[in-house]
Amino acid sequence: MFWSMESVFVLILLLSAAVSSFVAADDEAFIGVNIGTDLSDMPHPTQVVALLKAQQIRHVRLYDADRGMLVALANTGIQVMVSVPNEQLLGIGQSNSTAANWVSHNVVAHYPATNITAICVGSEVFTAVPNAASVLVNAMKFIQSALVASNLDRQIKVSTPLSSSIILDSFPPSQAFFNKTWNPVLIPMLNFLQSTGSHLMLNIYPYYDYMQSNGVIPLDYALLKPLAPNKEAVDANTLVHYSNVFDAMIDATYFAMDFLNFTNVPVMVTETGWPSKGDSNEPDATLDNANTYNSNLIRHVLNKTGTPKHPGIAVSTYIYELYNEDLKPGPVSEKNWGLFNANGEPVYILHLTGSGLVLANDTTNQTYCTAKQGADPKMLQAALDWACGPGKVDCSAMLQGEPCYQPDNVIAHATYAFNSYYNQMGKAPGTCDFNGVAAITTTNPSHGTCVFPGSTGRMNGTMVNITAPSMNSTSAAPSARDLYNLGSTNFLVLLRVLICSIVFL
Repeated sequence: MFWSMESVFVLILLLSAAVSSFVAADDEAFIGVNIGTDLSDMPHPTQVVALLKAQQIRHVRLYDADRGMLVALANTGIQVMVSVPNEQLLGIGQSNSTAANWVSHNVVAHYPATNITAICVGSEVFTAVPNAASVLVNAMKFIQSALVASNLDRQIKVSTPLSSSIILDSFPPSQAFFNKTWNPVLIPMLNFLQSTGSHLMLNIYPYYDYMQSNGVIPLDYALLKPLAPNKEAVDANTLVHYSNVFDAMIDATYFAMDFLNFTNVPVMVTETGWPSKGDSNEPDATLDNANTYNSNLIRHVLNKTGTPKHPGIAVSTYIYELYNEDLKPGPVSEKNWGLFNANGEPVYILHLTGSGLVLANDTTNQTYCTAKQGADPKMLQAALDWACGPGKVDCSAMLQGEPCYQPDNVIAHATYAFNSYYNQMGKAPGTCDFNGVAAITTTNPSHGTCVFPGSTGRMNGTMVNITAPSMNSTSAAPSARDLYNLGSTNFLVLLRVLICSIVFL
């Protein structure tokens, strides 16, 4: 079929509106995920990215700048924080040229195809590698200078994640202050963050605060559960009520910065979470508590209530972490902070009703794309052919003898192909239409051994693993966010490709 110029114009307007909405969304708080690699069976980078896309995770933090991951993340639109590992900090902090070389190889070589938005210079340096603290600010400045030289300093921010343990007397928050031992480093660091418009990055672990409190901190207060007013903690100086450890620690950080006369450096939480399993002396490291904490956290961050000190200013937060890491040393809990196992199976199903699609492993928010009953078989066949051809869907599961061959009819095969494309495109608006012969449903169309992409949870009593879609950076119809991140020139080029792809239908 052919589209009129009026229809194409309307399409352009709709796409422009979609892009504008993504621009606005970038200014709002988000939930991201850390990607650790201490797994005996670490998935290939393309599998990791496929899981991210299937779960609609749009923000990730890497603990290094692994080339394989950065290549796999290219052209996905996923926003990426890369890291200078602690063991490289001394070298970079003592040599401007070493820092410039690091930025050239690990950032410039991948940007803008890979949407790198921030560089974490070390992690918890004061507590993890205190001998490198003296060069931390120099390292940050050298990295920043390399970004300026590459004209990337506006697009990519530089900071360093701090452990919340360097904040003393954290409750009441109004009395909190940084460990003064580190003031000679903290003050120039905060000056740097303020002058470059960067965040103070903070790692917050209410689980450990709760474990180390000897019963002073109630479990519900640590888990972000709703509390009655008489159960909330009250700051005696401000009379402000706190209903959870997370908000109290963030406000303690703001007050600690106030104490040093820094009042306009925003906080970003680079690590937080809850373990799903622990040793016998860790009775509260459970699946239910991990689910409760992370589900409540996601809702709390995205509802934009902010904290008592800064209401309405939500704090972007990265969950620790994507995978359970079986090679982590230490107690059992150290190995069990992940949302997923190495095979992509969710450790637990998050309860995210009312939070929008953040992580697709919420069964109450699960959506699928299916062929409409009663649709014209010829139109279904044409759309099926497109999905398995230009749409680059992997349709091998529908071949004779494969799990999704039966039932051997166009509506069943089209449903599999449509849903695969829908997941492949991150369930973006408009990717489940196929010229009117497809529709979104909450009913899982998987059957027997035919597991549809995006399926999760239990079906007929059997745990269904996530079938992560095959991601291909040359997909015929990129998402609106991909188009936005590629810039205006490439946007127009890819817009023509998108229009041609839809016309092909």
